[in-house]
Amino acid sequence: MLTTLEKKLKMGDFKFTVDNNSNVLKFQQLVDAIVDSISQNQLKSGDMLPSVNQIMAECQLSRDTVFKAYAELKKRSIVESVPNRGYFVTKNITKVFLFLDTFKAYKEVLYGSFLKNLPKNVAVDLHFHHYNINVFEKIISESLGKYSSYIIMNFDNDKVPEIINKIPTEQLLIIDWKIHSTESQSTVYQDFGKAVYKCLENNIDKISVYEEFTFYYPSFTYHPKASVEYFRKFCNHYNIKHAVTFEPEDFVIKKGGLYFLVSDRTLASFLDQCEEKGFEPGREVGVISYNETPMKKYVKNGITVISTNFELMGQKAAEFVAEGKPIRFEVPTTLKLRSSL
Repeated sequence: MLTTLEKKLKMGDFKFTVDNNSNVLKFQQLVDAIVDSISQNQLKSGDMLPSVNQIMAECQLSRDTVFKAYAELKKRSIVESVPNRGYFVTKNITKVFLFLDTFKAYKEVLYGSFLKNLPKNVAVDLHFHHYNINVFEKIISESLGKYSSYIIMNFDNDKVPEIINKIPTEQLLIIDWKIHSTESQSTVYQDFGKAVYKCLENNIDKISVYEEFTFYYPSFTYHPKASVEYFRKFCNHYNIKHAVTFEPEDFVIKKGGLYFLVSDRTLASFLDQCEEKGFEPGREVGVISYNETPMKKYVKNGITVISTNFELMGQKAAEFVAEGKPIRFEVPTTLKLRSSL
């Protein structure tokens, strides 16, 4: 028996449930239900969709809500309307599972590039694991068999290989960090060690003018520790006075210091201290931030960054989905020199 919070519509193999407790808008629930049914071959090209009046009556939705859903589907060329007949499915849909760690500014660049480069008949379900292994396992387990491709950001946890190995190798792409990947699995990744060393080495003339080079690696970060390892190798090789700081109370900027920051939270702390002490980045102190974001080129006349190309990463991930071929591609990491160094 249906609860008072749900109304169901069934037409052939197409089923739709309105969930009044969901945070997802009702028109979007209808859009998602139709896309899901097409991707699972419950609705096929040429099939007629329920009429606007039928959905209104059986699901207690407003006419505007149903029209908005169908308009969105028409905009995406998933359905077409035929005067005096109704709405019909125009093409098949491929569904892709995209699993990111968190949603930050540079991940938005990746996501936007991924969507931009996908074929128009591909729908993407976006999820986040926030480095929580229980969430990671639960969401992947519930997704198995429902998607044509799985694009996943791994993280450093011993249970990760067991979980991702449940996904067919030809459907799996590991992006950003290739930790826990095997030679047979597709990867589009960045290097957090040797590439960092090379970026610093290429700018030794700028770095060597500072009295001390400090890497602030806060306890809350999930940034790969390889960057710390290669930072130390670089400083030792070039006899640069250096330190690695882990605790917030130890992160106190000093005149003549250069700071390497892997978190935007720590960049904010750095800029706050600059404001308090009257330091101008690139003059009294220097800073190199990890991961490019759209705003860093404008903050304080430009923040120097070490970053991979997230737009290219998204493009390559879309290429994997579109072509269905194995790929192992290292996205270049570069240092973008701005006034803060």
